[in-house]
Amino acid sequence: MADGFREFRVANKVVESDIITSFYLEPTDGAPVWNVKPGQYLTLRVPGPDQPALKTYSVSGDPSETRYHRITVKRETGHGGAPDGVGSSWLHDHIDIDATLDVAAPRGTFCLDEASDRPVLLLSGGVGLTPMVSMLHRLSQTDREVHFLHACENGKVHALRDEVLALQSDRITARFVYRCPSDTDRAAKLFDAEGVIDAAFLRKHIPIGDYDVYMCGPTQFMVAMYQLLQELGVPKARISYEFFGKAASLDALVKEVATSKAASRAAPTIQSLTFLTNPDAWASEGETPDLPEAPVPKSESDVAFQQSNVTAQWDGSVNSLLELAEDVGLNPEFSCRAGICNSCKCGLVSGEVEYFEDPLIPPEAGQVLICCSRPKGPVTLDL
Repeated sequence: MADGFREFRVANKVVESDIITSFYLEPTDGAPVWNVKPGQYLTLRVPGPDQPALKTYSVSGDPSETRYHRITVKRETGHGGAPDGVGSSWLHDHIDIDATLDVAAPRGTFCLDEASDRPVLLLSGGVGLTPMVSMLHRLSQTDREVHFLHACENGKVHALRDEVLALQSDRITARFVYRCPSDTDRAAKLFDAEGVIDAAFLRKHIPIGDYDVYMCGPTQFMVAMYQLLQELGVPKARISYEFFGKAASLDALVKEVATSKAASRAAPTIQSLTFLTNPDAWASEGETPDLPEAPVPKSESDVAFQQSNVTAQWDGSVNSLLELAEDVGLNPEFSCRAGICNSCKCGLVSGEVEYFEDPLIPPEAGQVLICCSRPKGPVTLDL
């Protein structure tokens, strides 16, 4: 389609667990599906309360498949257990076989490094297993050692279990950890351990090695695994991750947790942490104070954040203007970190930027998406 979307037909709809369903999507134009890297996601245009919303779902099937793309979607709930109304509930409740959907091409940098020959640890929680299953399919066609570890509540919510087990071999092992298994789960021996993935479990089941680690899941799970892996000696450079939900930096979250624990014995839950600016906090009663002179770039590598009165140097150590802003203590609004949602859009006061990930919906003139752009010389942002 002209705006970056193609029409796909739902060729099949398969219930994978009590809360998770797979959708098999075939292009209606008769052309082949897009090439997809193991770990990437599709963007769907779905009805919203005021205007269409964009929702992203990992490709969960074999990336070598040429007839269809498969997404595997958890039914999310809002306050009080009510359906979220947008995205997952719409797909579960209103989309059946032969329905058509607007889909944008695969995106995302959370991808399997297929040039590496190191052993692989795939680590997932809940519906975070979906990109891992795609990676597992590709890895099953190689000679690499693979350990697939998945944590979930119990057998009722465990999706794609049989598919994962069918991919086991003399070099691929899969193990499952259930937090609250049922008597049926125990009788059927559906899991390998009860509780959570901890250091003892990893030491018991994962041989010492120089692994490439890929992980995806809920925020609390991700923070715990990130800390645990480093405690066990896995370098940060070997750990790739993707959030299901609001994207964030695990390093930043770990620091936030440490700071909270230092300030109070009762640290807030990870899920309560946000990365949103609050413009109202800048307002004050009484006379307007004298504002400092707005910063301006003083060298070819300077980035000035006008509202915050901060200037930073671009030295290539971070990937995006968003990451540069975070490095100097700013908290810009963002969500996807992939040029999809436009949450990070801000004014470009002066200078030029280049996009390393093309925005799905390009911003208007004078605006820039800082999550997927870099400066081309000195830049001033209205941030």
